[in-house]
Amino acid sequence: MNNTRFATAVHIMTLLAKSPQEWLTSDWMAGSINVNPVIIRKEISVLREAGLIISRQGKEGGSQLAKNAEMITISEIYKAVKNTEVLGKKNQNPNPACSVGKEINNHLNTLFEETDQLVVNFLGDKSLQKFTDQFE
Repeated sequence: MNNTRFATAVHIMTLLAKSPQEWLTSDWMAGSINVNPVIIRKEISVLREAGLIISRQGKEGGSQLAKNAEMITISEIYKAVKNTEVLGKKNQNPNPACSVGKEINNHLNTLFEETDQLVVNFLGDKSLQKFTDQFE
């Protein structure tokens, strides 16, 4: 993942975990992350679709965690926002006449899947609450 989506999503989720009774606005969270609120709203939408947060609109609107931070794993956040392979992209048109080129993507697919599973397993052992507890 060569972008900041995961970091942004974890930041959002950590803010929500630190204030579980509050309805935090995208503007307020954007101030903490120092990004445009539109970016926050986009990630909130993705996290809401994954069932990790709930939101309400209006003057008293904002977002909260959908469940206790102890019940949310960092891997759930990762899977919600993952849009690229950890190892990057494969070459789309390797030479089919080459002994390596004709099979490389099949072997890379296996490597990519195994690596992604290692990341998911590693992050699956970490709760959002445990991550959040690092902050005073």
